[in-house]
Amino acid sequence: MRLGLVTPVVTLNPRVHNSWEETAGLDALAAVAEAADRLGYHHVTCSEHVAVPTEAVARRGGRYWDPLATFGYLAARTSRLRLATHVLVLGYHHPLDIAKRYGTLDLVSGGRLVLGVGVGTLAEEFELLGAELAGRGERADDAIRALHASLSRRQPSYHGTHFDYEGFVVDPCAVQEHVPIWIGGRTARSLRRAVELGDGWAPFGLREAELGPMLARARDSAAWANRAAPLDVVLYPEPPLDPAADPEHARDVVARYEQIGATILNLRLQHRSLTHCLEQLQAMAEVVPPVP
Repeated sequence: MRLGLVTPVVTLNPRVHNSWEETAGLDALAAVAEAADRLGYHHVTCSEHVAVPTEAVARRGGRYWDPLATFGYLAARTSRLRLATHVLVLGYHHPLDIAKRYGTLDLVSGGRLVLGVGVGTLAEEFELLGAELAGRGERADDAIRALHASLSRRQPSYHGTHFDYEGFVVDPCAVQEHVPIWIGGRTARSLRRAVELGDGWAPFGLREAELGPMLARARDSAAWANRAAPLDVVLYPEPPLDPAADPEHARDVVARYEQIGATILNLRLQHRSLTHCLEQLQAMAEVVPPVP
């Protein structure tokens, strides 16, 4: 099983963040990423929100480190660990903006970008940024197609329903021949979008009892049967695991999610300090040795 990490420090989730993260900074972040890199974890994550409305902070949290700056730093501190946006909000960007900025990240990291993208739901942020909320799903679908056509090409061209361009140079561009695109979200539509357009589905906030039937229906679809490559299913076990205190439970959770269909896990671990976080990373790697 490939094990990824919901990166501490960079996002403060009101439901599950730990108090030590509130004052932690770059040194702690680097220590976590370097340990994950050394232990064979598949990826670390970073999410995107530009400005969270004050009234939404209690639900969503107010801290979101910028993924591009964060991953540029971590690329220099690690050598193998993949860098997964989880997620970029497609409606906030032109596809070529993503292709240039994150293509450069792919270059400086040696081809370690995983591009997680989502449709977005925060109406106030859309309005603040001058992005259109209505019709965002259709635009997101077209943006994903445009990204597939553009990420690894110096002279991209694309002619779609919402994006249409050619005759431009984007240099540098991604060095991977194919940058994996994971689709975030928690709806049946997000799963269909992943099956039809993505390389992976990375949902959040869904219980095991919901995930199994959703994935079973997707596997029965014509779109799944017609895929050229297998779909990565990147699942997020809740609540956070405590492998040092209860390794058998951690092992059982991994086995259950693998049975549901997970190919990668996006893990959040219990920890009360940086030292404890590093111990938990080591313990989890001993319970279920990660596959890079």
